[in-house]
Amino acid sequence: MYVRLATIAFFLFATTNLLSAQSEQTDFLRQTGMIYVVVAVMAIVFLGITIYLFYIDRKLTKLENQISDHDQNG
Repeated sequence: MYVRLATIAFFLFATTNLLSAQSEQTDFLRQTGMIYVVVAVMAIVFLGITIYLFYIDRKLTKLENQISDHDQNG
C-alpha cells in the first residue's frame, strides 16, 4: 500500500513540475507572439491528418464494397 501511495505521489510531483515548465515556455511564446505560429502549425497538422483519414476511409469503403459485390456475384 505504501509503495502505491509513493508511486502516486511521485507521478503527481513529476507532473506538477512538467506543467510549470510548460507554463514558462507558453509565457515566452505569448510574449514573442510566436504562440500564434504554434497554434497555426498545430491546426494545419490536425487538418492534414483529418483529411488523410477521410481519404483512407473512402478508399477502404470502396474496396469493401468491391469485395462484397465480388462475393455475391461469385
